[in-house]
Amino acid sequence: MQTKMTPMNDARPITRLAPSPTGALHLGNARTFLINWAMARQQGWEIVLRMEDLDGPRVKPGAAEGALAVLAWLGMDWDYGPYDQLADLTPYRAALEALHAKGLVYPCTLTRSEIAAARSAPHGDDEASGSELRYPGVSRGADAGDGSDLLEEDEQAWRVTIPEGRVAFEDALAGPQAFDVQAEVGDFIVATKAGLPAYQLAVVVDDHRQGVTEVVRGDDLLSSAARQLWLYRLLEYRPEPTYTHVPLVLGPDGRRLAKRHGDTRVDTYRQRGVRAERVVGLLASWCGVADKRREMTAAEFAAGFGPDRLPREPTVFTAEDEAWLTQ
Repeated sequence: MQTKMTPMNDARPITRLAPSPTGALHLGNARTFLINWAMARQQGWEIVLRMEDLDGPRVKPGAAEGALAVLAWLGMDWDYGPYDQLADLTPYRAALEALHAKGLVYPCTLTRSEIAAARSAPHGDDEASGSELRYPGVSRGADAGDGSDLLEEDEQAWRVTIPEGRVAFEDALAGPQAFDVQAEVGDFIVATKAGLPAYQLAVVVDDHRQGVTEVVRGDDLLSSAARQLWLYRLLEYRPEPTYTHVPLVLGPDGRRLAKRHGDTRVDTYRQRGVRAERVVGLLASWCGVADKRREMTAAEFAAGFGPDRLPREPTVFTAEDEAWLTQ
C-alpha cells in the first residue's frame, strides 16, 4: 500500500483507525471508527490508518482493501497510511530484544489444553467461551537463550513476566479503571509460535512509533489497556496514550454484534443500494447525535457528535433498525 509517513516527533495529538483484515467491517465496527474519526476531526487530532494484519490464518484475502473502501464510502479520511504491520517486523524485534535484555521474556511451549490442565483453579467457563486462559507461570525460569530466535517460527511462544499489582488509569469515557494483569491473565504472550509479534506487543510498538497519543476503541478492550500500559512502562515508552473506550453494539441476545445476528456487514448494505448517509444516520441515532433516525453525512455526524451525548450503556441492533436501514 502507498503511504504518507507519520511525523514521529510531531507535537500534535494523533489517533489511529486500526481495522483488522480478518473479516468485513460490520455496523458495530463502523460506529466505533466513526466516533474515533469524529473526535479527531473536531479536536484537531491527526489520523493514522493502520491495517492490523498479523493474525496469520484469520486474515481474509481482499479484507484490507474492503475495509479501506468502506471507511472512505462512509465519508472518513486519514492523514497518514495505510500501514501494513507485516511489511516490516524490525520494530517488534527491537522491542522484544529490549525485553529480553532485561530478562523479562521467556519461551513457552505449552498448548491451550496444557495450560488449562496446569491451572490449579479454573476460571468459570472460559474453556467453552474461547476466552483467554490465565497462564499459571509454569514455564517461568525457562532458558531464554541469546534472543536470536525471538521472532522465529518454532514450537515455542514468548511470554513477558508480569508482576503482581493493579494497573490503574483514567479512561476518558469509562472513568477510573484498575486491573490486576497477573491475576487475570498472568504472563501473557508477546510473540507467537508463528514467529510474529502478538497483538498486545504489536499495538504498543505501533502506537509508540507512529506517535499515537489518543486511543479510541470498544470497551471490550478495557482490560487490554492495562496490559498495554505494562508494556509501555517495561519498554520505557513515553508518553502513554489517553484511552477512550466506548460501549459496544450488541445483538438482540445481548452478545456482541457478529455473524450470528445475520449479515450486518457495511459492504453488504452498500451492495444492496443503501446510501452511505443512511448508514451514518443509523449510527448517529445510536450515538445521541440525532433524536430520531435520519440520513446524514459523516461531516454532519462530526459536527453534532459529543462524548457527553454518547450513551454509557451498550447499543442493541434491533429489527426496527434493520427495517429502517433497508426500507
